Amino acid sequence: MTTTATTTATTDKSRVLVVDDEPQITRVLRTVLSSQGYQVRTATEGEAALSNFNEWRPELVITDLYMPHMDGIELCRRIRAMSGVPIIVLTVKGEEKTKVEALDCGADDSVTKPFGIDELLARTRTALRHRLQQQGEKPVFRSGDLALDLVRRKVMVGDREVQLSPRAYEVLRLLAAHAGKVLTHKFILDEVWDGATDVQYLRVYVRTLRKKIEADPDRPGLILTEPGVGYRLRAPD
Repeated sequence: MTTTATTTATTDKSRVLVVDDEPQITRVLRTVLSSQGYQVRTATEGEAALSNFNEWRPELVITDLYMPHMDGIELCRRIRAMSGVPIIVLTVKGEEKTKVEALDCGADDSVTKPFGIDELLARTRTALRHRLQQQGEKPVFRSGDLALDLVRRKVMVGDREVQLSPRAYEVLRLLAAHAGKVLTHKFILDEVWDGATDVQYLRVYVRTLRKKIEADPDRPGLILTEPGVGYRLRAPD
């Protein structure tokens, strides 16, 4: 884990709950997040995390997946049953199946260990920004040259209007509604197709969308692939 943080400190004061049974990680994250202006509490296992959650009502939870007594997946499931607070899970490289399970249970994003602190801080800002976006959702979504009018169902790239099929629009609208968050293949298929198709079909639609809205479809900067997991639309500007 790289512990240097080049990000300028914020006056955000958002409450962040860090859950991990490795004291070194909780200590480092508390120090770094506090230095950026966040209020931080830590817990070493799921039951203590739930107790802290109910008492303190954090605005973001960062949790490891492998912990004694209650693992991170069950913690995600329990928190999501009572709150829409964003959750970032800490995963191990090569554990895509576990990462997908966590995301399907309600996690918003994942960071792979060992991770750089700057990456984690960026994901933290994105998760909190997404939470504010959901609370005060605007009729027009903007990210880079992309503008999506959710009322008139109009898609613009720069000053050019883009024509999409109804299904392609629904995929883009879903990604925009959760911009900055990783959406699993299963989640997108369930929401747009009621689960009645397969991942390859989704890939075709994503490829088509990229050709329509990306400056370089082969090096996408808007619809980002999370290998083996799903897709993420770049967070709004």
